[in-house]
Amino acid sequence: MSAGKSFYVTTPIFYVNDVPHIGHAYTEVAADVLARWHRQAGDRTWMLTGTDEHGEKILRTATANGATPQEWVDRLVESAWKPLLDTIDISNDDFIRTTDARHEDNVKKFLQHLYDAGFIYTGEYEGSYCVGCEEYKQDSDLVEGTGEFAGEKVCAIHSKPVENLHEKNYFFRMSDFTQPLLDMYEANPNFVQPESARNEVVQFVKQGLNDLSISRSSFDWGIKLPWDESHVVYVWFDALLNYITAAGYGYDEEKLASLWPATHIVGKDILRFHAVIWPAMLMAAGVEVPHQVYGHGWLLVGGEKMSKSKLTGIAPNDITDTFGSDAFRYYFMSAISFGQDGSFSWEDLSARYQAELANGFGNLASRTLAMVTRYFDGVVPAAGELTPSDKAIVDVVAASVAEADAAIERLAIHEAVAAIWSIVDALNGYITEQEPWALAKDPAQAERLATVLNTATEGLRALAVLLSPFMPQTTQKLWNALGVEGSLGALTAQPIREAGSWNQIPGGTTVGTLEALFPRIESAAE
Repeated sequence: MSAGKSFYVTTPIFYVNDVPHIGHAYTEVAADVLARWHRQAGDRTWMLTGTDEHGEKILRTATANGATPQEWVDRLVESAWKPLLDTIDISNDDFIRTTDARHEDNVKKFLQHLYDAGFIYTGEYEGSYCVGCEEYKQDSDLVEGTGEFAGEKVCAIHSKPVENLHEKNYFFRMSDFTQPLLDMYEANPNFVQPESARNEVVQFVKQGLNDLSISRSSFDWGIKLPWDESHVVYVWFDALLNYITAAGYGYDEEKLASLWPATHIVGKDILRFHAVIWPAMLMAAGVEVPHQVYGHGWLLVGGEKMSKSKLTGIAPNDITDTFGSDAFRYYFMSAISFGQDGSFSWEDLSARYQAELANGFGNLASRTLAMVTRYFDGVVPAAGELTPSDKAIVDVVAASVAEADAAIERLAIHEAVAAIWSIVDALNGYITEQEPWALAKDPAQAERLATVLNTATEGLRALAVLLSPFMPQTTQKLWNALGVEGSLGALTAQPIREAGSWNQIPGGTTVGTLEALFPRIESAAE
């Protein structure tokens, strides 16, 4: 994406019915890293997240807790979901709730448009329904239950029995869009990524699509159909529309045109909703389909998907209280190949924190600035003539910038981290090889010492810029210690694609003290 283009990125809106776990936070951080990178690249960037607050499961849980559904969702949003964003430093531009008037009013407009155009009709539906998923299930979606549910068919995601429902419903003519979707997938191979997700979606649609039940009449916690208020809209049909109602659909077409289409970051378990149902809905309404749907993998603990319903959830603050939010963000963006399943363990987190963050990056920053202070009274020295070793650092940084930017473009976030981390490794090797502490003992090597420390400090400047989307707090501390805020400007305003341009630190710049960026932790949480 060239500079100045629009980049609109979304997370799913999360179902409020339980407290957030690190699976939710993983998706939030991924979208946030992309948003921060594109902002620093000069792209017009907008990040949306929010909460999905309608449906039968909410109604049942609220009733069980002696609250109205609205009271229940208000409580959860304010006590759990919005605080999550602060816990992991999310820089979202908007937060939408499906109980917002801007959403409910314009969902009705969208539905009325489809109804008037003949894409919605009345019928009857009988089938297996999972309250946890808020979704009708095909037989192929069910598995044999175990334990207390032995002998029953259960939802493969929640491991709980489904319910048989028979209702008069309104249906969306999704079957009309089987071929248009296949044509779109062929014309735009990157619409669904990674490739494994694309293949799954294409094969699913090739089997032919059934019309979709889009209303429920057995409960009333939802958005009422504008032409039949005895029905509320199916929660997923309602929820998917947040991506355009937040962006102005139905009330600010200029805003919508400036933002849409979006890049959707979703878990692979909701891939079909976003890559099949959602574009079909938009096609029916005459709205452009999303730019891309990227289905990332699951976080696994003990081999099981992170899920509160299976009690394998870990709260984000269980990690951030010990390791800090930047270590959380770095770990999940680097340790797991984005798009694939990944396993979390406290042992791996602790090991990476010590080796990569404390000993690798943190120690590099501390000892470089300490030597500038010790040998040059804190003033970044001017470089002399560069040797091949110095030029190699310049080349590594330039190559890393290009590699990281290309990786971000294809949403290979882990590859972007790896590209940037090659600078950390190169600088640590460079300092070990050049031995500035030895050079400092020989007055004849003063110019060489200045060149080495200038090169290392310029490398730190580049690292602060490149790692800012991943570790905003840590890099701000480093930026402050480098003493360049006054001359170069705010860290978040640095053009990220120009981080490899050399000699950006002005002559005479005085560095400050830098406390340990990643304090050593004796024992991780168990």
